[in-house]
Order: sequence, then C-alpha cells, then structure tokens
Amino acid sequence: MQKVLRKARKGTRVVYVPGNHDEALREFLDLHFGGIHVVGEAVHETADGRRLLVIHGDAFDAIVTTAGWLAILGDRAYNAAVALNTWYNHVRVALGYPYWSLSKYLKLKVKNAVSFITAFEHAVAAEARRRGLDGVVCGHIHKAEIRDVDGIVYCNDGDWVESCTALVEHHDGTLEILEWTELEAVSVARAAPAPAAVQAAD
Repeated sequence: MQKVLRKARKGTRVVYVPGNHDEALREFLDLHFGGIHVVGEAVHETADGRRLLVIHGDAFDAIVTTAGWLAILGDRAYNAAVALNTWYNHVRVALGYPYWSLSKYLKLKVKNAVSFITAFEHAVAAEARRRGLDGVVCGHIHKAEIRDVDGIVYCNDGDWVESCTALVEHHDGTLEILEWTELEAVSVARAAPAPAAVQAAD
C-alpha cells in the first residue's frame, strides 16, 4: 500500500473502489485523499480502445444486498479461513511446499459456490452490456479470471491478500492476470545458483 501511496504523491492517477470488506470508505465517495480518488465505480478505457466498467461487485451479490447478517457471518468465516490458511502455509513453506489457498479450494469444490460464481459473472457482464460498454473489471468473489461472457470481456482480479493475484494492462491494451506465487517461484528459480558440474573420476 505504501508503494501505491508513493506513486499517488508522485502524480500517478490512483482510483480506489471500496467493497464490502472496506465498506466504511463508501462514506467518502468522490473525495480525494493524498492523490487517491475514492469512487463507487469507474469506466476505464484500455490502450486498444475498449471501455470497461470497474466495480467491486458486491452490489450483484444477492446475499449481501438482501441478508446483511448472513453477509457479515460469511465475511467473518472468510476472515477465519484466511487466518487458518496463513498458519497452514507457514508450515507448508517450512516443509518446502508452495503456497496453497484454502478458501479458493473450498469455493471451487462446493457446487453451490460454483453456480453462484457463474451467476455473478453473468450478472456483472449484463450490467456492462446494458451500459453499452465492452467489459467489466470486478473483484468480490476472489476468483481471478479473464474470459468472454456473452460477448462481454469479464475480468476478475481475484485478491491480493489470499489468492495473491492482480489484473494488469499492458501497453497494447492486453489484459493479464498475474499470480504472485508463480512470479515468486520464477524469481527464486532464477536467483538460485546453477548446479556445479560434476566430473566423473577416471
């Protein structure tokens, strides 16, 4: 976060779209703090001319919008899973295993979660189409993905806390999901010393 704040101070345009995990910041929509503009939603135009609706996405979650107490319970269960996952991964790393996401595994294994994710994707894509836009960038369900949903570019950046994913745009407008664990593994592999050549004795 400090790097983002530093970039904002140096003139980089930073737009912050709060969601249900930082809902208190919605009290400050349309205000600027240290070069960061807090908004409920935005429209981003890519380098190749596509216009994308940028939203958090919780407004399309029927549980959040119709049963607030259940959303709070779900939020607490999610936070508990993240805390458990942190300790579990400390042990995995100590044993030489890579990072593994507990909540991602649980979401993809539960049939209702899979059908919810599909319904969510179609709902946000339909909103982008209704507004005459080319695509949508969102988060909320923490499942990083870029795909076509009924002719709309659907981009979910996942999350940086647990899944360690981010959505980036290249200079030509190409969109890509970056996975920190994969990037870190490549970086570690490149930094590792090459194995010494072993010469067989005559």
